[in-house]
Amino acid sequence: MKLTINKNDIINVLSNIQGITSRKSSLAITETVLIKATSSGIKLIATDLETGFIGSYPALVDSEGSIAINARKFYEIVKDFPSNEILINEVENYWIKISNKNINYQIVGMNPDDFPEVPVLDDIDFFEIKSSILKKMIEKTAIITGAADDKRAHINGIYFERIKDDDQQKIRMVSTDGSRLMVVDHIYDQNFNLPIAPGIIIPKKGLNEVSKFLSNEGSVQIGNKDNNFIIKKDSETIIIRLLEGNFPQYGDIIKKDGGHDIVLEKNLFFMMLKRMSILSSENYKGAIFNFKENKLVISATNPDIGESKEDLEIGFIEKPIEISFNPKYFIETLNVIDDEKIILYIINGEKPCFIEGEKDKTFLSVIMPMRI
Repeated sequence: MKLTINKNDIINVLSNIQGITSRKSSLAITETVLIKATSSGIKLIATDLETGFIGSYPALVDSEGSIAINARKFYEIVKDFPSNEILINEVENYWIKISNKNINYQIVGMNPDDFPEVPVLDDIDFFEIKSSILKKMIEKTAIITGAADDKRAHINGIYFERIKDDDQQKIRMVSTDGSRLMVVDHIYDQNFNLPIAPGIIIPKKGLNEVSKFLSNEGSVQIGNKDNNFIIKKDSETIIIRLLEGNFPQYGDIIKKDGGHDIVLEKNLFFMMLKRMSILSSENYKGAIFNFKENKLVISATNPDIGESKEDLEIGFIEKPIEISFNPKYFIETLNVIDDEKIILYIINGEKPCFIEGEKDKTFLSVIMPMRI
Protein backbone atom coordinates (compact mmCIF):
# COMPACT_ATOMS: atom_id res chain seq x y z
CA MET A 1 0.00 0.00 0.00
CA LYS A 2 1.32 3.41 -0.99
CA LEU A 3 -0.57 6.70 -1.03
CA THR A 4 -0.37 10.44 -0.51
CA ILE A 5 -2.95 12.30 1.58
CA ASN A 6 -3.57 15.90 2.45
CA LYS A 7 -3.28 16.57 6.17
CA ASN A 8 -6.31 18.87 6.14
CA ASP A 9 -8.56 16.12 4.77
CA ILE A 10 -8.08 13.76 7.71
CA ILE A 11 -6.87 15.74 10.74
CA ASN A 12 -10.37 16.43 12.11
CA VAL A 13 -11.64 12.90 11.70
CA LEU A 14 -8.54 11.46 13.36
CA SER A 15 -9.21 13.77 16.29
CA ASN A 16 -12.88 12.81 16.46
CA ILE A 17 -12.32 9.04 16.51
CA GLN A 18 -9.98 9.16 19.50
CA GLY A 19 -12.92 8.58 21.85
CA ILE A 20 -13.66 5.32 20.01
CA THR A 21 -10.11 4.02 19.70
CA SER A 22 -9.08 4.95 23.25
CA ARG A 23 -11.87 2.89 24.82
CA LYS A 24 -10.56 0.17 27.13
CA SER A 25 -10.75 -3.23 25.48
CA SER A 26 -9.13 -6.64 25.68
CA LEU A 27 -8.35 -6.37 21.96
CA ALA A 28 -5.35 -4.19 21.07
CA ILE A 29 -6.59 -3.99 17.47
CA THR A 30 -9.47 -1.73 18.59
CA GLU A 31 -6.87 0.92 19.44
CA THR A 32 -6.02 1.18 15.74
CA VAL A 33 -7.59 2.88 12.77
CA LEU A 34 -7.91 0.73 9.67
CA ILE A 35 -6.76 2.45 6.48
CA LYS A 36 -8.10 0.98 3.25
CA ALA A 37 -6.65 2.38 0.03
CA THR A 38 -8.46 1.93 -3.28
CA SER A 39 -8.32 3.63 -6.65
CA SER A 40 -11.02 6.10 -5.51
CA GLY A 41 -9.27 7.20 -2.28
CA ILE A 42 -9.08 5.89 1.27
CA LYS A 43 -11.45 4.67 3.93
CA LEU A 44 -10.75 5.19 7.62
CA ILE A 45 -12.48 2.68 9.90
CA ALA A 46 -12.57 2.60 13.71
CA THR A 47 -14.52 0.55 16.23
CA ASP A 48 -14.69 -0.24 19.94
CA LEU A 49 -17.00 -3.21 19.18
CA GLU A 50 -20.05 -1.13 20.14
CA THR A 51 -19.59 2.01 18.05
CA GLY A 52 -18.20 1.79 14.54
CA PHE A 53 -17.08 4.58 12.21
CA ILE A 54 -16.48 4.50 8.45
CA GLY A 55 -15.36 7.54 6.46
CA SER A 56 -14.17 8.05 2.87
CA TYR A 57 -11.58 10.68 1.96
CA PRO A 58 -9.58 11.74 -1.10
CA ALA A 59 -6.06 10.44 -1.60
CA LEU A 60 -3.59 9.83 -4.41
CA VAL A 61 -3.21 6.05 -4.32
CA ASP A 62 -0.16 4.52 -6.01
CA SER A 63 -0.84 0.98 -4.79
CA GLU A 64 -3.94 -0.37 -3.08
CA GLY A 65 -4.03 -2.22 0.21
CA SER A 66 -4.93 -1.89 3.88
CA ILE A 67 -3.18 -1.53 7.22
CA ALA A 68 -4.16 -1.06 10.85
CA ILE A 69 -2.18 1.65 12.63
CA ASN A 70 -2.30 2.93 16.21
CA ALA A 71 -4.89 5.70 16.07
CA ARG A 72 -3.38 7.85 18.80
CA LYS A 73 0.14 7.84 17.35
CA PHE A 74 -1.10 8.33 13.81
CA TYR A 75 -3.17 11.35 14.90
CA GLU A 76 -0.23 12.88 16.79
CA ILE A 77 2.05 12.44 13.77
CA VAL A 78 -0.48 13.98 11.35
CA LYS A 79 -1.37 16.83 13.73
CA ASP A 80 2.21 18.07 14.00
CA PHE A 81 3.32 17.10 10.50
CA PRO A 82 5.25 20.05 8.97
CA SER A 83 3.63 19.87 5.50
CA ASN A 84 0.14 19.27 4.12
CA GLU A 85 1.16 16.39 1.87
CA ILE A 86 1.89 13.16 3.72
CA LEU A 87 3.26 10.03 2.06
CA ILE A 88 2.19 6.71 3.63
CA ASN A 89 3.96 3.57 2.46
CA GLU A 90 3.65 0.05 3.84
CA VAL A 91 7.18 -1.34 3.76
CA GLU A 92 7.01 -4.98 4.96
CA ASN A 93 5.68 -7.04 7.86
CA TYR A 94 3.10 -4.32 8.62
CA TRP A 95 5.74 -1.63 9.07
CA ILE A 96 4.53 1.76 7.86
CA LYS A 97 6.64 4.65 6.59
CA ILE A 98 5.13 8.12 7.05
CA SER A 99 7.21 10.81 5.40
CA ASN A 100 7.86 13.82 3.22
CA LYS A 101 11.16 15.08 1.87
CA ASN A 102 12.30 16.32 5.30
CA ILE A 103 10.85 13.89 7.83
CA ASN A 104 10.55 10.12 8.13
CA TYR A 105 8.59 8.03 10.64
CA GLN A 106 8.63 4.25 10.63
CA ILE A 107 6.09 2.65 12.94
CA VAL A 108 4.75 -0.85 13.27
CA GLY A 109 1.16 -1.55 12.28
CA MET A 110 -1.07 -4.56 12.79
CA ASN A 111 -2.58 -7.20 10.52
CA PRO A 112 -5.69 -5.66 8.90
CA ASP A 113 -7.29 -9.12 8.76
CA ASP A 114 -7.54 -9.02 12.57
CA PHE A 115 -9.58 -5.82 12.52
CA PRO A 116 -13.16 -6.38 13.78
CA GLU A 117 -15.90 -6.31 11.19
CA VAL A 118 -17.98 -3.13 11.15
CA PRO A 119 -21.55 -3.89 9.97
CA VAL A 120 -22.45 -2.81 6.45
CA LEU A 121 -26.19 -2.19 6.41
CA ASP A 122 -28.41 -1.68 3.37
CA ASP A 123 -32.08 -0.79 2.82
CA ILE A 124 -32.25 1.45 5.88
CA ASP A 125 -35.34 3.62 6.26
CA PHE A 126 -33.47 6.89 6.85
CA PHE A 127 -35.00 10.24 7.70
CA GLU A 128 -33.39 13.66 7.87
CA ILE A 129 -32.67 15.97 10.76
CA LYS A 130 -30.59 19.13 11.00
CA SER A 131 -27.15 18.40 12.37
CA SER A 132 -27.37 21.22 14.92
CA ILE A 133 -30.70 19.94 16.27
CA LEU A 134 -29.47 16.38 16.76
CA LYS A 135 -26.35 17.71 18.46
CA LYS A 136 -28.43 19.72 20.94
CA MET A 137 -30.73 16.78 21.61
CA ILE A 138 -27.75 14.65 22.51
CA GLU A 139 -26.20 17.37 24.68
CA LYS A 140 -29.44 17.85 26.61
CA THR A 141 -29.90 14.16 27.43
CA ALA A 142 -26.36 12.78 27.62
CA ILE A 143 -25.49 15.08 30.56
CA ILE A 144 -27.04 12.43 32.79
CA THR A 145 -24.40 9.81 33.44
CA GLY A 146 -24.72 6.69 35.55
CA ALA A 147 -22.17 4.92 37.70
CA ALA A 148 -19.37 3.28 35.72
CA ASP A 149 -20.28 -0.18 37.03
CA ASP A 150 -24.03 0.17 36.39
CA LYS A 151 -25.11 -2.35 33.76
CA ARG A 152 -28.75 -1.30 33.42
CA ALA A 153 -29.66 -0.36 29.85
CA HIS A 154 -31.91 2.55 30.85
CA ILE A 155 -29.07 4.11 32.87
CA ASN A 156 -26.37 3.66 30.22
CA GLY A 157 -28.60 4.54 27.30
CA ILE A 158 -30.91 7.19 25.89
CA TYR A 159 -34.39 6.17 24.85
CA PHE A 160 -35.17 7.22 21.28
CA GLU A 161 -38.70 7.07 19.97
CA ARG A 162 -40.80 8.43 17.14
CA ILE A 163 -44.22 9.72 18.10
CA LYS A 164 -47.06 10.38 15.68
CA ASP A 165 -50.58 11.46 16.59
CA ASP A 166 -53.36 13.62 15.20
CA ASP A 167 -51.76 16.87 16.33
CA GLN A 168 -48.08 16.42 15.50
CA GLN A 169 -45.23 14.05 14.80
CA LYS A 170 -41.88 14.20 16.52
CA ILE A 171 -38.81 12.34 17.65
CA ARG A 172 -38.03 12.22 21.35
CA MET A 173 -34.93 11.42 23.39
CA VAL A 174 -35.25 10.56 27.09
CA SER A 175 -32.50 10.04 29.67
CA THR A 176 -32.63 9.16 33.38
CA ASP A 177 -30.49 8.01 36.29
CA GLY A 178 -33.37 7.43 38.69
CA SER A 179 -32.92 10.83 40.37
CA ARG A 180 -33.82 12.96 37.36
CA LEU A 181 -35.23 12.73 33.89
CA MET A 182 -34.47 14.72 30.73
CA VAL A 183 -36.91 14.81 27.82
CA VAL A 184 -36.19 16.61 24.54
CA ASP A 185 -38.40 16.67 21.43
CA HIS A 186 -37.94 17.72 17.84
CA ILE A 187 -41.24 18.40 16.07
CA TYR A 188 -41.67 17.72 12.37
CA ASP A 189 -44.21 19.14 9.96
CA GLN A 190 -47.21 16.83 9.54
CA ASN A 191 -46.34 16.40 5.85
CA PHE A 192 -42.84 15.12 6.64
CA ASN A 193 -42.36 11.41 5.99
CA LEU A 194 -41.27 10.26 9.45
CA PRO A 195 -41.05 6.45 9.49
CA ILE A 196 -42.55 5.07 12.70
CA ALA A 197 -40.67 2.32 14.53
CA PRO A 198 -40.52 0.89 18.08
CA GLY A 199 -38.54 2.81 20.70
CA ILE A 200 -34.86 1.90 21.05
CA ILE A 201 -32.15 2.43 23.68
CA ILE A 202 -28.93 3.92 22.30
CA PRO A 203 -25.72 3.87 24.40
CA LYS A 204 -24.84 7.32 25.72
CA LYS A 205 -21.15 6.84 25.02
CA GLY A 206 -21.93 6.09 21.37
CA LEU A 207 -24.09 9.20 21.03
CA ASN A 208 -21.36 11.28 22.65
CA GLU A 209 -19.04 10.12 19.86
CA VAL A 210 -21.70 11.03 17.28
CA SER A 211 -21.90 14.54 18.75
CA LYS A 212 -18.24 15.17 17.85
CA PHE A 213 -19.05 14.77 14.16
CA LEU A 214 -22.08 17.06 14.20
CA SER A 215 -21.72 20.69 13.17
CA ASN A 216 -24.06 23.66 13.30
CA GLU A 217 -24.69 23.45 9.57
CA GLY A 218 -26.21 20.92 7.22
CA SER A 219 -28.27 17.82 7.87
CA VAL A 220 -27.70 14.15 8.67
CA GLN A 221 -29.62 10.98 7.94
CA ILE A 222 -30.61 8.72 10.84
CA GLY A 223 -32.29 5.32 11.05
CA ASN A 224 -32.05 1.93 12.71
CA LYS A 225 -31.88 -1.65 11.51
CA ASP A 226 -30.80 -5.04 12.86
CA ASN A 227 -30.16 -3.81 16.41
CA ASN A 228 -28.08 -0.86 15.16
CA PHE A 229 -28.58 2.90 15.14
CA ILE A 230 -27.07 4.54 12.06
CA ILE A 231 -26.09 8.16 11.37
CA LYS A 232 -24.90 9.26 7.93
CA LYS A 233 -23.24 12.57 7.20
CA ASP A 234 -21.80 13.21 3.74
CA SER A 235 -19.14 10.51 3.32
CA GLU A 236 -19.11 9.42 6.97
CA THR A 237 -21.22 6.81 8.75
CA ILE A 238 -21.45 5.92 12.44
CA ILE A 239 -23.08 2.66 13.52
CA ILE A 240 -23.98 2.10 17.18
CA ARG A 241 -25.07 -1.25 18.58
CA LEU A 242 -28.28 -0.84 20.57
CA LEU A 243 -28.71 -1.80 24.21
CA GLU A 244 -31.07 -4.59 25.17
CA GLY A 245 -33.55 -3.96 27.95
CA ASN A 246 -36.65 -1.99 28.85
CA PHE A 247 -36.83 1.73 29.44
CA PRO A 248 -39.05 2.85 32.35
CA GLN A 249 -42.59 3.97 31.58
CA TYR A 250 -41.98 7.69 32.05
CA GLY A 251 -45.31 9.06 30.80
CA ASP A 252 -46.85 9.59 34.24
CA ILE A 253 -43.65 11.15 35.57
CA ILE A 254 -43.77 14.08 33.15
CA LYS A 255 -47.43 14.89 33.78
CA LYS A 256 -47.95 18.17 35.63
CA ASP A 257 -50.90 18.26 38.00
CA GLY A 258 -51.84 20.62 40.81
CA GLY A 259 -48.61 22.59 40.95
CA HIS A 260 -47.38 26.17 40.66
CA ASP A 261 -45.41 27.90 37.90
CA ILE A 262 -42.56 30.15 39.06
CA VAL A 263 -40.75 32.28 36.46
CA LEU A 264 -37.08 32.99 37.21
CA GLU A 265 -34.21 34.80 35.56
CA LYS A 266 -31.99 31.91 34.52
CA ASN A 267 -28.64 33.54 35.25
CA LEU A 268 -29.69 34.84 38.69
CA PHE A 269 -30.93 31.40 39.69
CA PHE A 270 -27.85 29.73 38.17
CA MET A 271 -25.38 31.84 40.16
CA MET A 272 -27.39 31.35 43.34
CA LEU A 273 -27.17 27.57 42.87
CA LYS A 274 -23.45 27.75 42.16
CA ARG A 275 -22.85 29.63 45.39
CA MET A 276 -25.00 27.18 47.33
CA SER A 277 -23.04 24.23 45.94
CA ILE A 278 -19.63 25.55 47.06
CA LEU A 279 -19.90 23.78 50.40
CA SER A 280 -21.16 20.50 48.95
CA SER A 281 -19.13 17.29 49.13
CA GLU A 282 -19.58 13.63 48.27
CA ASN A 283 -21.42 13.02 51.54
CA TYR A 284 -23.35 16.30 51.63
CA LYS A 285 -24.79 17.07 48.20
CA GLY A 286 -28.20 18.46 49.06
CA ALA A 287 -29.68 21.85 49.81
CA ILE A 288 -33.05 22.85 51.27
CA PHE A 289 -35.33 24.91 49.01
CA ASN A 290 -37.93 26.96 50.90
CA PHE A 291 -40.63 28.50 48.73
CA LYS A 292 -42.30 31.26 50.75
CA GLU A 293 -44.44 34.26 49.91
CA ASN A 294 -42.58 36.02 47.08
CA LYS A 295 -39.28 34.49 48.17
CA LEU A 296 -37.11 31.44 47.57
CA VAL A 297 -34.62 30.66 50.34
CA ILE A 298 -31.93 28.04 49.68
CA SER A 299 -29.75 26.81 52.53
CA ALA A 300 -27.00 24.21 52.64
CA THR A 301 -25.20 22.63 55.57
CA ASN A 302 -22.02 20.59 55.57
CA PRO A 303 -20.84 19.61 59.09
CA ASP A 304 -17.29 19.21 57.78
CA ILE A 305 -17.12 22.72 56.28
CA GLY A 306 -19.93 25.03 57.34
CA GLU A 307 -23.25 26.35 56.10
CA SER A 308 -24.67 28.86 53.61
CA LYS A 309 -27.97 30.57 52.98
CA GLU A 310 -29.31 32.86 50.26
CA ASP A 311 -32.70 34.19 49.21
CA LEU A 312 -34.17 35.32 45.90
CA GLU A 313 -37.35 37.27 45.19
CA ILE A 314 -39.88 35.22 43.22
CA GLY A 315 -43.52 35.40 42.24
CA PHE A 316 -45.02 32.87 44.66
CA ILE A 317 -48.08 33.46 46.84
CA GLU A 318 -49.12 29.88 47.68
CA LYS A 319 -48.69 27.94 50.90
CA PRO A 320 -44.99 27.53 51.86
CA ILE A 321 -43.22 24.48 50.43
CA GLU A 322 -39.98 23.03 51.82
CA ILE A 323 -38.16 20.50 49.70
CA SER A 324 -34.58 19.22 49.32
CA PHE A 325 -32.72 18.92 46.02
CA ASN A 326 -29.23 18.38 44.68
CA PRO A 327 -28.24 21.84 43.28
CA LYS A 328 -25.87 20.17 40.80
CA TYR A 329 -28.85 18.74 38.90
CA PHE A 330 -30.37 22.21 38.51
CA ILE A 331 -27.03 23.68 37.38
CA GLU A 332 -26.58 21.02 34.70
CA THR A 333 -30.14 21.57 33.49
CA LEU A 334 -29.75 25.35 33.27
CA ASN A 335 -26.56 24.90 31.27
CA VAL A 336 -28.53 23.39 28.38
CA ILE A 337 -31.48 25.81 28.39
CA ASP A 338 -31.11 28.68 25.93
CA ASP A 339 -33.98 30.87 27.20
CA GLU A 340 -33.13 33.83 29.43
CA LYS A 341 -36.03 32.95 31.72
CA ILE A 342 -36.97 29.53 33.02
CA ILE A 343 -40.09 28.11 34.64
CA LEU A 344 -39.98 26.02 37.80
CA TYR A 345 -43.07 23.93 38.37
CA ILE A 346 -43.41 22.93 42.03
CA ILE A 347 -46.20 20.71 43.36
CA ASN A 348 -45.37 19.98 47.01
CA GLY A 349 -42.59 18.84 49.31
CA GLU A 350 -42.62 15.27 48.03
CA LYS A 351 -43.14 15.57 44.28
CA PRO A 352 -40.43 16.31 41.70
CA CYS A 353 -39.62 19.76 40.31
CA PHE A 354 -40.12 20.44 36.59
CA ILE A 355 -37.83 22.86 34.75
CA GLU A 356 -38.24 24.22 31.23
CA GLY A 357 -37.52 27.35 29.25
CA GLU A 358 -40.11 30.12 29.26
CA LYS A 359 -40.43 29.96 25.46
CA ASP A 360 -38.90 26.67 24.35
CA LYS A 361 -41.24 23.83 25.30
CA THR A 362 -39.31 21.08 23.51
CA PHE A 363 -37.11 20.37 26.56
CA LEU A 364 -38.21 19.30 30.03
CA SER A 365 -36.12 18.39 33.07
CA VAL A 366 -37.66 16.52 36.00
CA ILE A 367 -35.65 16.49 39.24
CA MET A 368 -36.64 14.24 42.12
CA PRO A 369 -36.43 15.51 45.73
CA MET A 370 -33.85 13.99 48.05
CA ARG A 371 -33.65 13.17 51.69
CA ILE A 372 -31.18 15.09 53.86
